[in-house]
Amino acid sequence: MAKILAITNQKGGVGKTTTSVNLAASLEAAQRRVLLIDLDPQGNATMGSGVDKRVLQHTVYQVLLGSQSIADVRVTTTSGKYDLVPANRDLAGAEIEMVDLPQRETRLKAALQAVEKEYDFILIDCPPALNLLTLNGLCAAHAVMIPMQCEYYALEGLSDLVNTVKKVRANLNPVLEIEGLLRTMFDPRNILAQQVSEQLQQHFGDKVYRTVIPRNVRLAEAPSFGIPALYHDKLSKGTQAYLALAGEMLNRDSSGVGPVQQDHDQKLEA
Repeated sequence: MAKILAITNQKGGVGKTTTSVNLAASLEAAQRRVLLIDLDPQGNATMGSGVDKRVLQHTVYQVLLGSQSIADVRVTTTSGKYDLVPANRDLAGAEIEMVDLPQRETRLKAALQAVEKEYDFILIDCPPALNLLTLNGLCAAHAVMIPMQCEYYALEGLSDLVNTVKKVRANLNPVLEIEGLLRTMFDPRNILAQQVSEQLQQHFGDKVYRTVIPRNVRLAEAPSFGIPALYHDKLSKGTQAYLALAGEMLNRDSSGVGPVQQDHDQKLEA
């Protein structure tokens, strides 16, 4: 059965979509079956995967409203070789339309039950907000990956997100845990970034991925070509970092070693 991972942070511009697309491609390159779900109305993960959101007839919007199944909506990306449930601007209206629907928080979870056995990993690219779409992602997921920049405001927002995860686990999804914190757009020449990175490691221990995603031109260029960085420049530092992240995730899963979730949640709140 698939491991379902929500990639989320309510702060925008921290590398959620870049992580979603490049991690999906890297896991597929490691011969894992991967489904990427674009849950952001901006549709950036869709475009970054080489799928034109402007011509789509069916998207995750119809899945959430119950008029289409994931099997009917998903496409296999030629650029990244993973499966994708795409999104476009139609998704912006889904929140309003879902308000009066039954089980509005768990509609994505219910839709995934029909296909999750077909994959090893299901990645959910959540929007940069703690809204009903993100809540659907959190309710469907087994764990949360939090991409974050090493800066002061990122630390402030982290406690809010952890509190949200705790509430979801207490009321809607008892299996949800924090998989890890991913340091993105890291510049080792920046002293503040180094200091924040050290603080994260001191306080959160092995909840912080060893892999660090650097600032990298190739990562920034790849979306304009509609391909993951792996197929744009496989030797770039950004590509190698995401391949390393995929390897770290696979090693974590195979070892079965993980920290006690509650203990780390308490540390994150401190």
